[in-house]
Order: sequence, then structure tokens, then C-alpha cells
Amino acid sequence: MTSAVETTSPRSAEAGHWGEEVRSDVHVSFEARDSGGVEISLESRVAPYYGSAILEQTREVLAELGVKDARVAIHDEGALPFVIAARIEAAARRAGIALGKRSLPEQHPLPAPSQKDRLRRSRLYLPGSEPKYYINASLHAPDAVILDLEDSVHRGEKDAARILVRNTLRTVDFGSCERMVRINQLPLGLEDLAEVVGESPDLILIPKAEEPEQVREVDRMISEIKARHGIIRSIWIMPILESALGIENAFAVATASENVAALTIGLEDYTADLGVVKTAEGRESQYARSRVVNAARAAGVQAIDSVFSDVADMDGLRRWGEASRAAGFEGMGCIHPGQIRVIHEAFQPISVEIEKAQKVVAAFEEAQSKGLAVVSLGSKMIDPPVVQRALKLVERAKAMGVIS
Repeated sequence: MTSAVETTSPRSAEAGHWGEEVRSDVHVSFEARDSGGVEISLESRVAPYYGSAILEQTREVLAELGVKDARVAIHDEGALPFVIAARIEAAARRAGIALGKRSLPEQHPLPAPSQKDRLRRSRLYLPGSEPKYYINASLHAPDAVILDLEDSVHRGEKDAARILVRNTLRTVDFGSCERMVRINQLPLGLEDLAEVVGESPDLILIPKAEEPEQVREVDRMISEIKARHGIIRSIWIMPILESALGIENAFAVATASENVAALTIGLEDYTADLGVVKTAEGRESQYARSRVVNAARAAGVQAIDSVFSDVADMDGLRRWGEASRAAGFEGMGCIHPGQIRVIHEAFQPISVEIEKAQKVVAAFEEAQSKGLAVVSLGSKMIDPPVVQRALKLVERAKAMGVIS
């Protein structure tokens, strides 16, 4: 069962999920009262082991939210404390109680700040309303995880999802993965920013980006929230171009803020906007994808490709990834952990490329040591663009762990 989208009365509401197919979540039914104190009932598969702890946490969360009189029914399906707190807060807010208040779980130490040009071969989408995917996401070793508040979340669950994502950013250790959040299309996305930016995500994805002002609006709000919270680390931005207008404005969008780190494309929405069928070969989107790469390069940011939606077609994924790298993209999205290894292999330089690049770099370094402006390899002169390309390829190969 899922939470009710509408409150059953102005002073009662539900949040979360429960049932045989649900795991790592909790369903909370909240009813505000005028008196009688707090009454809590609990059903849980793990009640003999953790029942007392769940009840104690529930009382603590209600106290932090300023709730003194309420009836709360909890159906637990193995939820961790940060999920329980998020669901109680969401239910209380939906009941019109505790508005403007938060119950924040203890914060896990933040990882090192994300670098603007860091490796972004793969970014794994995680539905913002499904906590079962969070804990083990980093074990699949994507370069980034995306806590998604947009397409994967039902419109009636947006409020609860942003609270859950906020708590996830505070408490879940995603290891070396970059921590991204895809907000909703503006203006709804501004409400997402208000909830999650204080927890220092590494990057914000802006869906349906079409105009540079959208990027600037997001950038302004991020800056304001960072200032209020005393956050000094960078929070990068990745606009998603998903329409014909967005593609035509690609360079303006990419240069709208110095905090834009990458530009990407959403092919499902783009092909729908064109009114054409999305194919595995991608002929219908070749122009748009080329525009994204060119605009990103011109703006000095990364070009990141769309997802490959057929999770069963690994051969097709590999072909797409290899063609994507050849076109100038530096990574792509993925919707299933099984796609990550194939994507990493597709974006990895082959040994012949690496050997050639290393020779060029060695010749360049030798010329530098001798004070020579001209780089030669054997009897051939090496042009500066070739040197720059070789240096970048060697750097990426080192970042990928292919060479030391």
C-alpha cells in the first residue's frame, strides 16, 4: 500500500509505503488531536528486535516537530531511522502540523567537495521516493548517483520525496560517488532546492532547461541558501536539454553560470517534442546531440549523453556508449546498476589510443625540458592540438585507473 495523496481530513494524513512487496520503508498514519498526549501504535516485522528503538525515535521526532497531541500508527517494513524520521515529518506536515519545522537526523560527515571537471562516465538514477535503492547504490561503483525528484516520483508524492532525499543526503554514505539531485521542472523545483540545498549535494540537475534565465534562477537560489547555511563548498549545475528550444539555446544555457559543470540531453522528451520515434541507432537525435557536444566544448564544460533505456540490451548499450564517446561525450546516464560496467568500458580509451597518447606526452615533456617550442615524434612534427588531446586522454586514463 502507498500513502494517501490527499489528507482524509485537515488534521490527519499518511506518508510512506507498506505491504508484502515493500522493503526498507515505513507507512505512517498521523492524526492530530487537541488533547490526550501522544499515542503510538506499531506493527513491524522486526518489532522484537527494534520495536523499542522505533517507538523512542518516533517520540523524539514528534517532540522536535512540536507535536504534543497526536495519534500515530506505524507499519514498518524494515526502514532505517532516516526514513522513519522523513515519513513522520511528511505525514505531520500533510496534516497541517509542524509546518516550517524539521526533524533532522544526525549528519554523516560530508565527503570531499566534488571537482568541476571530475570523472562523470556514469550517473545512476535512484527514485526519490524509494529508499530501498539508496544504501547499496555505491556498491555498484557509478561515478555519480542521482536522487531523482522528477519523473520517477508521482506528483502526489513530491512533498514526501524531497524530505526523504534531504535526510538521505544527511545520512547515507555514497562513498566516492558524486551526490546529484534532479529537481522538478521550475517553478516546482525551487521548493526542492529549499529542502535539499542545505545538505550540500554536489550537483543539481535542472530538467527541461530551455532558457539561460532558468539556470540563473536556480543558481541564485542555491547561492542564497548556501549563504544562510554557511556552506562554502561548490554546488555544481547540470542543465538537461529536452526540447527543440533547449537545443537551440544550448550555448546560452551552458554559459548562464560559472557553476554549470556539464550539459546533458534527455532524449525521451526531446524526441517527443519533435514528434518522432526514438530509435536504438539515434539517427533522429544526431543533430541535437552534436549541438550539445559543440555547445559544451565551446562553454568549457562537460558534454554528457542521455540514458539508454533498454536495460536488457547490453550489446546495444555498448555500441551506443562507444559511439557517444566518439562523438565527444564524456559519459551518460544509467537507469539500472547492470549498465554501469558496460558504460565504463565503452568510455575507456583502448590500449592503442593510450600508448599513442603516452608517446606524444613523453615527446612533449622532453621538448619542454629542452626549452623547445616544437614537439616532434620520430620524424613527425606534433601540432599543439594533438598534444592537448593526448594530455587530456592520459589524464582521463589515470582517473579511470587504466594507467598509473
